[in-house]
Amino acid sequence: MLERYLVLASASPRRRELLDRIGMPFTVVVAAVDESTQEGEAPPDYVRRVARAKAAAVHALHPDAFVLAADTAVVADGRVLGKPVDADHARRMLRALSGRKHEVLSAVVLAWPDGRRTERLSVTGVEFGLLPEAWIDAYVASGEGLDKAGGYGIQNRAGLWVERIAGSYTGVVGLPLFETAELLREAGLIQD
Repeated sequence: MLERYLVLASASPRRRELLDRIGMPFTVVVAAVDESTQEGEAPPDYVRRVARAKAAAVHALHPDAFVLAADTAVVADGRVLGKPVDADHARRMLRALSGRKHEVLSAVVLAWPDGRRTERLSVTGVEFGLLPEAWIDAYVASGEGLDKAGGYGIQNRAGLWVERIAGSYTGVVGLPLFETAELLREAGLIQD
């Protein structure tokens, strides 16, 4: 019998750090997929599609592995914000989130060696306090949020402005651990 192994299909250092918490070995293979939204696509469908595409791309390279992939999106007013393209875009995103509630969706997909796919969706409500313009400028200048959905990372200084969170903190960071552990348990990769 072949040894079962796990591949994380992600370039995100935050996902690697979170998956490390589960305590099982894994390797990392970056999945190069188009993450643009499709016209008329609902946000939950978007994150599921992108996570599935990442899993499929890496599973094609490692068909004997379990491949774990995830995608996270910040959703405000029913619209996926994505990652900022530049500093001005990041400022606009943060202003749009200031003093308001939004959702963070994280889809997690596990591709099995036998071709099965299992998945979970984490939905978390996040509410920012009013963000001062000077703070927005300093945060954007720091570069902390430029590679993150919605233009912020809850695990860094932006977390100081989160007034409420309802759901999965790790889902907002990028890999909801509860849902991920459920998938790994189902596959027999971890036990409690």
